[in-house]
Amino acid sequence: MTTNEVTAIAGQAIYTIIKCAAPMLLVSLCVGLIVSIFQTVTSIQEQTLTFVPKVLAIFLSLIIMGHWVLNNMVEFMTSLWSDFNLYIR
Repeated sequence: MTTNEVTAIAGQAIYTIIKCAAPMLLVSLCVGLIVSIFQTVTSIQEQTLTFVPKVLAIFLSLIIMGHWVLNNMVEFMTSLWSDFNLYIR
């Protein structure tokens, strides 16, 4: 196994991680922005106010997008394991 093959596998792994994490991170970003705007408008300066809405939003996005995320991870692992004989020589 050459250095280029290892680099390609690492690149695919990082791309899969980013692709699977992006929906939850975007949901967290949007909810945090909405709560921050609400805090600014109402002059509430509570630092922990964003925690509960973010956790609930991420939980709901995991429920909705979990199947897609799991399919992406299984697809990546299946491609790794199917080419396993190429890696050990």
